[in-house]
Amino acid sequence: MVIFAQVSDIHIGGSDESAERAERVMRHLAALPGRLDAILVTGDIADHALVEEYEVARELLRTDVPLIVCPGNHDARAEFEKFLGPVNQVLRLDTVTLALADSSIAGRPDGYLADETLAWLDEVLAERPDVPAFVGMHHPPVELGIPYVDEIRLGAPDRLGKLLERHPHVVAVLAGHAHTGAVSSFAGRPLVVAPGVVSTALTTTECADYFPVTYDLPPAFALHRFDGESLVTHFRPVR
Repeated sequence: MVIFAQVSDIHIGGSDESAERAERVMRHLAALPGRLDAILVTGDIADHALVEEYEVARELLRTDVPLIVCPGNHDARAEFEKFLGPVNQVLRLDTVTLALADSSIAGRPDGYLADETLAWLDEVLAERPDVPAFVGMHHPPVELGIPYVDEIRLGAPDRLGKLLERHPHVVAVLAGHAHTGAVSSFAGRPLVVAPGVVSTALTTTECADYFPVTYDLPPAFALHRFDGESLVTHFRPVR
């Protein structure tokens, strides 16, 4: 059994409570009575890509649990790499491969997996074809029913879909960006979108605003459990 948490959209500097909300989630994960094998952070680490925001984020994300992180559309690659490491990161556990790819486009809110990113991901997935793998990034490759988010989702998702066809051991795709816990499917696999830490976005059923974001709900994270065959995900608020 592999158990890993997915944290997303901490947006340090995006609100007066952003650092406290991220700290609350990390403190909660550290206090869990059961073990965590890994923590994945799927983008939008800093809100304005400022050095001081990354300095805060680096401290908040310090943990004894193996942790990997990828950038989101609010991040800047140079500053991200200086404080958090490469924009594409992989964690090779004994029974699973966890890969996070950079879907950010400099100066734009939408996403795209560049040729070099897909080449990196293809190489990582080819290393251990007999070991189950999870592929994550910031931008979801499908619409989620939140127009503001759907307009800036992953572009050209078929490029990712074709890559996944070559790697049947990929169990699921993981994303952030939407600030809401959501489950869909992509390329014949589960797609799990982690909730936002800094805020929560609402669907058109819940809110008619074009920018349907609330800061009133608590931060949340996704808890993934994989037994070698089936993935189960729980979404948990942290009050």
